[in-house]
Amino acid sequence: MPTASPRNAPIPDGPVAVGYDGSEPAQLAVRWAAGYAAATNRKLKVIHAWVWPVFTKNLGPVKGVEGSGLRHAAEATLQEGLDLARSVADEVASEVAAGREDTEGMAHPLEIDGVIEPGLPGQVLRAAADGASVLAVGHRGMGRFLGQLVGSACLDLAVHSPCPLMVVRYPNRPGQPVAAGIDEKPRREQVVAEAARLAAAFNVPLQLIHVAGDQHHAAHGRHAPLHGKELLDQAVELARSLAPDVPVEGILLETHPVPKELLTAAAQADVLVLGAHHREGHPGSTVSSALERALCNLLITR
Repeated sequence: MPTASPRNAPIPDGPVAVGYDGSEPAQLAVRWAAGYAAATNRKLKVIHAWVWPVFTKNLGPVKGVEGSGLRHAAEATLQEGLDLARSVADEVASEVAAGREDTEGMAHPLEIDGVIEPGLPGQVLRAAADGASVLAVGHRGMGRFLGQLVGSACLDLAVHSPCPLMVVRYPNRPGQPVAAGIDEKPRREQVVAEAARLAAAFNVPLQLIHVAGDQHHAAHGRHAPLHGKELLDQAVELARSLAPDVPVEGILLETHPVPKELLTAAAQADVLVLGAHHREGHPGSTVSSALERALCNLLITR
């Protein structure tokens, strides 16, 4: 966990939401979410999607067996997630305190809420994360059955999440940069803003990566869209204005295919930030490739 402290980059007021099902990927997601919430002085909302009411009505305890039943198991799972979040928040608070000579004005203890809602993971997380600044999930679930449900939920949330979606695949890589894929789409400014915000929160460098397309048939004139180095330079300028204390590097690549080159360039990053550009049931080829093959954690902007 990096030594984290609040920065001057603009940070939305909504809480950090995280899905938890007891699996190892979900534990990584809670660790990331609690660290980010503590670093940015925001509330944390731990969400457990209770899938069993969708499939059975036998939810209560077994007669004569104390602490049994699916409802009790769901409550225990949520409590486990809450306990993990509190332990991570305490670690971050200790790191911040160790780096300060005075304790006046330090952040208050992290406020953590827990939610259990019946339903499939994608449906529950979409509803519970409404109003959040970011939703963190593990890339797969617990066991073959739940793993399939959570895996499909990632793809669903990449399209329909009400806020940026953080897909946690790996433990935190302290000191490693945040990377962002920059393209010609109008939402690239949101990608830059989210990436700058994340890099500022964890006090790490920011790499903006643009894989240039074919320039021979590009439109010309005052209203032509930006391409290549010009587009990348504009993104770098925006990032520096949003997070002036963050070192920003622009990386221009000219080989294809785009997803492969982008994922290779971001392989050593802590997080890769991408924009989801398609809302007709599919997040786009680059996001889909990253969900399947990224070698770092993935933040998908809205």
